[in-house]
Amino acid sequence: MGSVPALKPVPRPARGRDAEPDTAPGAVAPVGHVIEFADGPGGDSRVVAHVERELPPGGIPAYLEARKTGARPFVLWADPDHRARLATLSTASAADGVATYQVWGAQGELIGTLVREKALAGKGLRTRWTVAQAGCPEAVGLRGRIFWWYVWWLLLPVQVAIGVGSLLSSGGDAARGPRRIVWRAGQEVPLEFRSDDDEIHVHAAWVDWRLAAALSALIRTFDSRMGTPWDDKRR
Repeated sequence: MGSVPALKPVPRPARGRDAEPDTAPGAVAPVGHVIEFADGPGGDSRVVAHVERELPPGGIPAYLEARKTGARPFVLWADPDHRARLATLSTASAADGVATYQVWGAQGELIGTLVREKALAGKGLRTRWTVAQAGCPEAVGLRGRIFWWYVWWLLLPVQVAIGVGSLLSSGGDAARGPRRIVWRAGQEVPLEFRSDDDEIHVHAAWVDWRLAAALSALIRTFDSRMGTPWDDKRR
């Protein structure tokens, strides 16, 4: 059956004019997103990690500037107060549309490597994701099926009109290009990203759950619904 990790926002209470600040001076900023795990599609989910950006020297402005190249450092915390790390995603390299990320465990051990090659910048017409875990076969996934990309391009003029209408009306949502990703390692399909619910489905028992969780959070930094990716906040 496998497991299903998914990035979810932490609900925030409504803020009024007299609301207290989110954090006191010097306090730890609240974590904005969590990773929920379910034991199979439709199963009960539970929070297994709290996700937050790892800011470089220079803080948020430096993070956002580096982000433009593809850099995406973040931490999976065991708790919302940042007391214990479960895993850390660091950027090994990022340039010309190709970025390599490494996922490290709490003891500094390398869990695995994730490589994103942007469409037309890497080895093909579709964005390519490669997942490598020590002692396991390398898995490669391409964003979207060729058939649906053909349909997308044929309907592009309509999509542009929908996008313009959405912006003018401040509502609605223009359809995006195909987003489903199926990773293949030989004849095996160890991982799958389903765009309907923005979930990673883990089909192989050998996939480290921390690597799958990091992948779930990483994919969502490159995708938005006519809005802002979770790691692109200005505060």
